[in-house]
Amino acid sequence: MAIMPSRQLDLTLGQKLWQVNWGLVFLITVTASVGFGMLYSAASGEFAPWATRQMMRFGVGLVLMIIVAVSNIHFWLRYAYIIYIASFSSLIFVELFGSVGMGAQRWIDLGFMSLQPSEVMKSAVILALARYFYASRMEDVERFTYLMFPLMLVAAPMAMIIRQPDLGTALLLAVSGVAVFFLAGVRLWVFVAAGIAAIGAIVPVWHLVLLDYQKARLLTYLRPEQDPLGSGYHVMQSKIALGSGGIFGKGFLAGSQSHLSFLPEKHTDFIFTMLAEEFGMMGGLTLIGLYALLLIYGFAISLRCRHHFGRLLGMGIMTMFFLNFFVNVAMVMGLLPVVGMPLPLVSYGGSAMLTLMFGFGLLLNVYVHRDVYLGPGAADGNV
Repeated sequence: MAIMPSRQLDLTLGQKLWQVNWGLVFLITVTASVGFGMLYSAASGEFAPWATRQMMRFGVGLVLMIIVAVSNIHFWLRYAYIIYIASFSSLIFVELFGSVGMGAQRWIDLGFMSLQPSEVMKSAVILALARYFYASRMEDVERFTYLMFPLMLVAAPMAMIIRQPDLGTALLLAVSGVAVFFLAGVRLWVFVAAGIAAIGAIVPVWHLVLLDYQKARLLTYLRPEQDPLGSGYHVMQSKIALGSGGIFGKGFLAGSQSHLSFLPEKHTDFIFTMLAEEFGMMGGLTLIGLYALLLIYGFAISLRCRHHFGRLLGMGIMTMFFLNFFVNVAMVMGLLPVVGMPLPLVSYGGSAMLTLMFGFGLLLNVYVHRDVYLGPGAADGNV
């Protein structure tokens, strides 16, 4: 049955604001507030230099999220490829003129902040894939030739991001893309073939693509105690801090590993470790519980949407969100190699925060326009 036109496109701004899922906005704010508190602790009880800036960025991101939420969903459908091209162009720009930090060329200096185009690219890829598969029929996605274009949409930015080098973000981009392919109905044999090809590429990638420090991280993952003062230092100190927190933690501002500077990158990649040291296992589980509620809200919104574009976009955004926090938490526990992945809404960082808030804005936009007819889309029963 075809989806009939809805009055949702005729809603006033006030009516659209009323339609926004404010429960999700509240959960996002609560989770971000945990980050503000931990950044305050990371600076030994000072709002500067991290907590104040992060709160300002969240405020800007909150405004951006609401603007995206109440905008016309046809805009995002119509200009999805343009947004992708603009994001990919920023990757080319950073390759030619980007700022270098911590040995990697990943940022564009905008004066008031440093923009990391690879973060923006994650949402742009999901948006473009949702646009492409929106009008796909089941017989289309069964043809390999039909999948060549979306494969290039994922592979091209991956190649650019690997060159920066940022292998973690490139792999996250790939897995997010695979999730959208799966949700679009691509046959299982395609994923099996891709898995076999990936296994076959391990040796050449190891010798031709991975840099020495990336190889060291992978080897450290297998045996972190082999070099406890070198490549294994981060994960060893993280495990010590996690264990020392116990069930209820040492107390706010009382973490010894973090405040005695044993724990590296405590305000970014290893902020979950600092939280677990100060608030123990219960604190860590509470944060994971907040993430779980965000996921439930996000996937429920996506499944509630009646058009295929919204379902793919919403579920793609939430898959990316899940991968971000799962990889970070698993990394600081030593379950995955250290790849430099920030903890969503909690770790200090401008590009990651604004990109994530933009993604949540798209999710809220899907909710506001959940019953809108978007035109011919095979998966919606419209031909």
